Amino acid sequence: MKRIKCKTVFPRSVKRQEIDKMEFWDIYDADKKPTGRTMKRNDWCLKDGEYHLTVLGVVARPDKTFLITKRVMTKAWAPGWWEVSGGAAQAGEASRDAVLREVKEETGLDASEAEGGYLFTYKRENPGEGDNYFVDVYRFVMDVEDKDLKLQMEETDGYMFATLEQIRAFAAEGKFLHYDSIKKVFEF
Repeated sequence: MKRIKCKTVFPRSVKRQEIDKMEFWDIYDADKKPTGRTMKRNDWCLKDGEYHLTVLGVVARPDKTFLITKRVMTKAWAPGWWEVSGGAAQAGEASRDAVLREVKEETGLDASEAEGGYLFTYKRENPGEGDNYFVDVYRFVMDVEDKDLKLQMEETDGYMFATLEQIRAFAAEGKFLHYDSIKKVFEF
């Protein structure tokens, strides 16, 4: 895949092996079609009309409670806020594979056999900031108990199985990430 030139210039001290380990994301056009180009993770160099892909995976239990996690206080953005599992799709990675990977990395749960799946996509545009993205939203319904969780400690400072009312209360306090964009995922 062709890599676009952004702000990232690697100094001679950076070894080829280190560059090969870096995470790259596919660049999409406004119709969510891959352009064939990639960008380095968090190198906000997208032009207006270019996007990367992120995914959110909501884990729901049959009793209609939802697994939410609290972001560690060391996060640069939204520390201490509640959220659902998610992250960026890596270059060449399908949306479903990305969400399953993110859920597994962040919670230890394998959602590949769970009921549910893809629900909808929304688009976030930040003109002039180089950070435009699509978000594919999934819901997985599965029996989950506390003992099943293996949380990613560098990302998470706690969790709970929350009701819709509890999630709405966190959102009303301004402490639930992406709520306005994903609230329909909690209604079923």
